[in-house]
Amino acid sequence: MSETLSEPVAVLGPDARRETADVLHVGCGVYNRAKLPPVFQTGWREIRLDIDPEVDPDVVSSITDMRAINDGVIDAVYSSHNVEHLYPHEVALALGEMRRVLKSTGFAFITLPDLQEVARHVAEGKLEEPLYMSPLGPISALDIIFGHRPALASGNTFMAHHTGFTGVTLGAALVNAGFAAVLLQRDPPGFRLTAIGFRTTPDPEQLKSAQATMLPDPDRPATLYKPVG
Repeated sequence: MSETLSEPVAVLGPDARRETADVLHVGCGVYNRAKLPPVFQTGWREIRLDIDPEVDPDVVSSITDMRAINDGVIDAVYSSHNVEHLYPHEVALALGEMRRVLKSTGFAFITLPDLQEVARHVAEGKLEEPLYMSPLGPISALDIIFGHRPALASGNTFMAHHTGFTGVTLGAALVNAGFAAVLLQRDPPGFRLTAIGFRTTPDPEQLKSAQATMLPDPDRPATLYKPVG
């Protein structure tokens, strides 16, 4: 249903005492604190997880199997443009793992490409021309759909894309993975979906705060997805 609106992680347990909140940055890539959204820049400890050991993460792991991290010990999971690198059948595993490691008060903050907007440009014949500039250089619809071509050409097969989402399918995937509520916003100019998946049902003030601090545009409508029944 929807409506508009760095210690070793393996040793962390539910009784571990910490002065700051922990954000698990999955698919983190090479270390750069600036990759984290503003909401995580103060008062949060970043725990880095990546499948590629070359980026020197705290945990080397796929997001489909994060067994090195105990149940219910993480305050937030941040995933930026990596769920689309999974095969479709792996998505439920990854989202379930994100939910598993979260505390009852925790949330998952996920961004990934908006294929509905990308498809609109493809329908207009804009397949290979640049749609926007990223730190990696110009990005085309072809790059968004299948993965960054220069990175793939260099041999980095981790950059290949194997699945994709619209706002409706991402919201449904998170709800089906067990999240109690999902606040989602489309950002057509950025070709991006941003979703906040709450481990337990948020109250109106929490939703208002999430929209103000984590979504790309607090004034643009967002959709709240919840389980039916």
